[in-house]
Amino acid sequence: MATQRTADAVDAILAQWRRERPDLDVGPMGPIGRIKRCSALLQKRLDETFGQFGLTGWEFDVLATLRRSGAPYCLAPTTLFATLMVTSGTMTHRLQKLETSGWIERLPNPDDARGMLVKLTPVGLALIDRAVEAHVANEHRIVGGMKAADLAALDLRLSQLLAALEPPPAP
Repeated sequence: MATQRTADAVDAILAQWRRERPDLDVGPMGPIGRIKRCSALLQKRLDETFGQFGLTGWEFDVLATLRRSGAPYCLAPTTLFATLMVTSGTMTHRLQKLETSGWIERLPNPDDARGMLVKLTPVGLALIDRAVEAHVANEHRIVGGMKAADLAALDLRLSQLLAALEPPPAP
C-alpha cells in the first residue's frame, strides 16, 4: 500500500528542475533537500529551547558533551573538539567564552604537564542538567506527531545514510 504524503517546498523545486532540465536525474535532490530543510527547521526549534537557558547551540553542545562524559565531567580539549567536529582554534575561542560565563574551568592535566582539562563548574553542571531536561522534552514534542514505527524506520534510514557519509571510526 502506497503511503500518501503532502506536497512540500522540495516538490516544487524538483518540478522546476524537471521542467528546466529534463535531462538530469534530480531524484537525489528530494531526500537531500528535505534533510537540509528539516535540519534548518529543527535547529530553529532547538535554539529556541537553548535560548530559554541563555545558551546557544554550540554552548549547549560543549556543556552536554562534558555532562554525558560522566563524573567528574572533565575532558581534554582535543577530545571535545574531535567529538564536536570543530577546529582547535574554534574550540579555544569557545572555551574562553564558557569560562568567562562561569560554566567551565580549565585545569592543568595531571597526566600531561603541557596539557589541560576542561571541567564543568557546579554552576555549569546545574545549568546543563536543567537545559538537557528541557531539550529532551522539546525533542519529544518535535517528533510527537510521528508513529513509533515510522520514527524507528526513519532512524534506521538516517543511520544508514550517516554510515555512508562518515568515515569509519579509527581502530
